[in-house]
Amino acid sequence: MPEMSQPKPGLRERKKQQTRQLIADAARRLFAKRGFDAVTVAEVAAAADVSEATVFNYFPTKEDLFYSGLESFEEELLSAIRERKPGESVLAAFRRFVLEPRGLLAAKDPAAGDRLAAITRVISESPALLSREQQIFAGYTDSLASLLAEEGGAKPGDLEPWVVANALMGVHRALVRFARSQIVAGKRNPRLAREVRAQGERALAALESGLGKYAIRR
Repeated sequence: MPEMSQPKPGLRERKKQQTRQLIADAARRLFAKRGFDAVTVAEVAAAADVSEATVFNYFPTKEDLFYSGLESFEEELLSAIRERKPGESVLAAFRRFVLEPRGLLAAKDPAAGDRLAAITRVISESPALLSREQQIFAGYTDSLASLLAEEGGAKPGDLEPWVVANALMGVHRALVRFARSQIVAGKRNPRLAREVRAQGERALAALESGLGKYAIRR
């Protein structure tokens, strides 16, 4: 029996997606040109030819305008853990996921390197963006901990899933910080991607002795 394809979004939903993308693209152009803190939501709305209210309908905060591209990361992470094969540990599944280059870090053309450098500069110069980033990472950590607790049948208040989730996401946060420092120092792909991966391998190896046999799927 042939597989049923997923229904295509209707016209209304497609228009909403297009508007959302239009706003996000306008915001990124302004942020890259002038810096995050110097751009107002009103200016983003004007650049996208929509009202401020429309911008806030799609993005509750100005910071969310900048980080809109991270929305799929959490579900991709949880899916990598949830869908790991029998016999595979959480650490192994996380390693496969976190060491896979994605986005601009996976691109090899010089233009992508320039865009990545511009984004890195915008984030590094904005305390508001750095603070929001930490909130986002904390949310990812809580979601991962909840998944591990559910899979392992942890009792309310058990610390083990939370500790494991924090250790794993700590590697991710460290890699983001390392990559950012290397980009600021002028590193570009393919050398940048190689060095980020090498650092990730070293960091995950440090967890191997303690987490290597944790949550192996039976």
